Amino acid sequence: MTATPFPVSEIVAARRPHRKDAARNYDALLDAAREAFAEHGADASLEDIARRAGVGIGTLYRNFPTRRDLFETVYADEVSALCAAALELVDREPWEALTAWLDRFAGYMVTKRAVREALNGESDIFQTCRESMYAAGGPLLERAQRVGAARTDMDFGDLLRLVAGIMATNFEDDAQRDRVLAIALDGVRSRR
Repeated sequence: MTATPFPVSEIVAARRPHRKDAARNYDALLDAAREAFAEHGADASLEDIARRAGVGIGTLYRNFPTRRDLFETVYADEVSALCAAALELVDREPWEALTAWLDRFAGYMVTKRAVREALNGESDIFQTCRESMYAAGGPLLERAQRVGAARTDMDFGDLLRLVAGIMATNFEDDAQRDRVLAIALDGVRSRR
């Protein structure tokens, strides 16, 4: 896996302001939006997001003229972080790299659910994000399969659907979610 930027990374970089103070506000808004979407879903208040970021509502609208712009940018930023994580994990043992990335993917699913609900899948960014995610995470599964650590009767799409299905469930707490995910991933592990 090379350090070549993924298409989604280019989208994220093009949207981010260059001035340091503007970039700081932009990043604070993305962090606040991610947190608000995880807590309240697609109905999160823009005023609450601005408040959490420590900026005025005008700053939010200057960076994200529409609610849709904010949703798309949060989504693209999350996928870009997943792609970067895949690159950071390539030096780990194959099974450890794959499961560490899937843990990050599971966290991403919380935000994705709110964003996808808001955009109804009608965004051009979704295709770019999907392609980038497969290009980043797919090689981690393939490497684990090559060394005999992961089953070979599945593909990356199967694996993402498995984790996404688990993350669509409501859990009592994070510990229960982690246990259920570990049980499912145990079924992905090869029985050499």
